[in-house]
Amino acid sequence: MNNTWNKIIYKIGSSFYDKFFNTGIFLRARKRIFQEAPFQSKQKILYVGIGTGADLELIDYVDYDITAIDYSPDMLNKAINKFKHSTIKFLEMDAQKMAFEDESFDYIVANLILSVVPDDNKCFGEMIRVLKKDGRVLIFDKFAPKNQKITLTKKLLRPFISMLGTDIGRSFEDLFKQNEQRLKIIKDDPVMLSGMYRYIEVIKLN
Repeated sequence: MNNTWNKIIYKIGSSFYDKFFNTGIFLRARKRIFQEAPFQSKQKILYVGIGTGADLELIDYVDYDITAIDYSPDMLNKAINKFKHSTIKFLEMDAQKMAFEDESFDYIVANLILSVVPDDNKCFGEMIRVLKKDGRVLIFDKFAPKNQKITLTKKLLRPFISMLGTDIGRSFEDLFKQNEQRLKIIKDDPVMLSGMYRYIEVIKLN
């Protein structure tokens, strides 16, 4: 995967993304997550990889100071059109190299992004950089099983699925290790598809 290819994939996918990821088990999973989201009024929230804005439809966004970024202009325009009368700030931006100052946000929402960016380490590192001390990252994504190697079937399928703009073999545990002195996992729950998709919440310690 690379940025250029991802732009092509999500230009095509923007026309039907909501029909797949904003219905059925994905919608039920995200509703469950945001019913428990610990946002508070006036906090600064960053949505990384907002896509078509499906996640924003599940919260009372009027109460929060929200910035939402995406690398795909086609996906981002879908979100902008949905919330054209809101105060949400939409920006076209690479999640691997964000243009924000250090410690800018109280919360970062990272739904279905760490499995699609070309470099998940850079992306996660940027999230930690722009997060305030005691801030939280809320992650909903697919990861390899904890402390296990991916199956042979997934190994064989992985390069082909990557051509569709997503990776089924990334390890959250490997990502976390690189920042474990600065972070604490406060929630890690299986959400769907036998735990392939997880909801993970981490807090920044320093």
